[in-house]
Amino acid sequence: MIHLTPADYTRQPWKNGRGVTTELWRIERHGQLLVRLSRASVVEDGPFSLFPGIDRNLTVLSGPGFRLVGPGHDFRCDPLVPVAFPGDAALTATETNGQQSDDFNVMTATHLPRPEVLVAQNEMLPAGGHLAIYALSPVQVNGHQMDRADLVLTKRPATLTGDWPVLAVRFQGLPKL
Repeated sequence: MIHLTPADYTRQPWKNGRGVTTELWRIERHGQLLVRLSRASVVEDGPFSLFPGIDRNLTVLSGPGFRLVGPGHDFRCDPLVPVAFPGDAALTATETNGQQSDDFNVMTATHLPRPEVLVAQNEMLPAGGHLAIYALSPVQVNGHQMDRADLVLTKRPATLTGDWPVLAVRFQGLPKL
């Protein structure tokens, strides 16, 4: 099990220059992104960055949420509801109404199986692939204490205990960590 805390994360500007991302974890092979987990805040209406060759999944963690719209796409991004969308779609955040929404982002190369993103609480997540567990408040994973905003990576089953849910991401087809 790998346990990361906010001290391990890095901040970087958005690809479109309109905000900042906190990168939690990333895997690259031969200079190509395979997986990235990050946090960001959407504070105003505007375009999302394009990421050709990447599948995206966004979950609003706090705030009212917003809408992502573009040619052939219309997604409502509500709190604690994972939303999957193609990284190469020209999407614009709308209906922010001047209110900040903080979100958790999962990016995976399109050649990999799409990850399963779920909100889980007080349950056992079976083994299978790699699990990334992001704590929204203090919780325990297999008796191991996690603080708010910590990330645990494991290939083992995970028993979750605590008063708040976590975001869990199950990846298949990743290289050995």
